[in-house]
Amino acid sequence: MQVVKYVFQPHGDERGQLVALEEFKDIPFEIKRVYYIYDTAPGVTRGYHAHKSLEQILICIHGSCKIRLDNGREKKIVPLEKPYEGLYVSNNMWREMFDFSEDAVLMVLASDYYREEDYIRDYEEFLRFVGEDGEEKR
Repeated sequence: MQVVKYVFQPHGDERGQLVALEEFKDIPFEIKRVYYIYDTAPGVTRGYHAHKSLEQILICIHGSCKIRLDNGREKKIVPLEKPYEGLYVSNNMWREMFDFSEDAVLMVLASDYYREEDYIRDYEEFLRFVGEDGEEKR
């Protein structure tokens, strides 16, 4: 499984730092939705789903967390600890977000609007969807 982590260009001086993100330049898709997760209780794991077509970039803009990725064949854990790094999560990828620091804010840039029919929320259904080789099967 290839994990793609983007390092965004921070701009700053003695006043502080700024990171600007543009679709198709810094982000490999059109951004249709932005949301963020914060005040996550200790020990909580979020996610537990995959998307049939949606792509995402996850950025822990404050604090830290870990992302468990699973393509149906292999699993990887990716730490997010820097506000200028983003993790690309493709479609057909099971994701779980966990080990949130007390101050964590996880921002998600999504390639489409919320559509419940795009979610796969059952892990066994996900495995059937991607098939044994991890490629999409319908």
